Amino acid sequence: MNSRQRFLETMRYGSPDRAPLFDEGLREGVLAAWRRQGLARSRDLERMFRFDRREEIEPDLESRPKPKKQARSLEKLKKSLDPEDHARLPKDWPQRVRAWKNRDHILILWLHRGFFLSLGVGDWASFIEVMHLLNEEPRFVREAMAVHGRFAAGLAERILKDVQVDAALFVEPIAGNDGPLISPEMYEEFVLKSYEPALGVLKRRGVETIIFMTFANSRQLLPSIVKWGFNCLWACEVNPEAMDYRNIREEFGLDLRLIGGVDLDALRSDQEAVRRELEEKVPPLLAQGGYIPLADGRVREDTPFENYVFYRRLLEKMVGGKDLRAERSG
Repeated sequence: MNSRQRFLETMRYGSPDRAPLFDEGLREGVLAAWRRQGLARSRDLERMFRFDRREEIEPDLESRPKPKKQARSLEKLKKSLDPEDHARLPKDWPQRVRAWKNRDHILILWLHRGFFLSLGVGDWASFIEVMHLLNEEPRFVREAMAVHGRFAAGLAERILKDVQVDAALFVEPIAGNDGPLISPEMYEEFVLKSYEPALGVLKRRGVETIIFMTFANSRQLLPSIVKWGFNCLWACEVNPEAMDYRNIREEFGLDLRLIGGVDLDALRSDQEAVRRELEEKVPPLLAQGGYIPLADGRVREDTPFENYVFYRRLLEKMVGGKDLRAERSG
């Protein structure tokens, strides 16, 4: 079973040969730190561990040019978000489309940057500005998000005419450790309603897995996102008590597929902490299906290399299946 088949079968609660194994997207700074701890420069991590190859389509979702966040700029915002703009997609788009037709790897479309990033939040001052807008000019916020939603829908339509993707992903940095920064009711009114056109395109085009990628503690929003059509949660750098995947699966059952769930703090600690984290969380979720085990965020330089090796080896053992390294060498 290839990586694409394995992913689709897992997300369908079918009978994959094993759960997919995603990589964490290790940065050069992490690899440099690990080389000082014994990782040979010439050694390829892909030869050490099993990974299912995945590729991501990341169109340009920025406003071009960026209009000011004022009510009178809505028309400018519309013009700055043209889904037919050729610069939204890579220059080699036709070549990529041809290469994807017979692919055996996972292809994920990044389609939306979420509420705060769409409205231009990049620092504390811009965050405060948006919160004032929510209170003082809710109509503008609603209409601005609707513009972004129609843009995402048009972009999805354009892309999905050319290629069938295996999942679509909405990134939603919307919460702190104590909970969401806006209420579930406001989130439905201002955000999820604006996603409707894009979600409709995805459904019509046969995209089965719609991923909600979020951060910190967005637990209060999960009933809403399930109600509006998201069926997969990828929670990163979370509050582990609030976002424990075992409790989330108990609450939402098979309606919500899961990616991640392994607390990064365990990898920073020691091997016994890694073992305990994996043994307590991963096997029951794997047994239920619809789950891709993975560290819940970006691995950083303070993670000891020997802990990472232990984590990946134990994860491979838990998911089982045929060893792809032997497959490659054969």
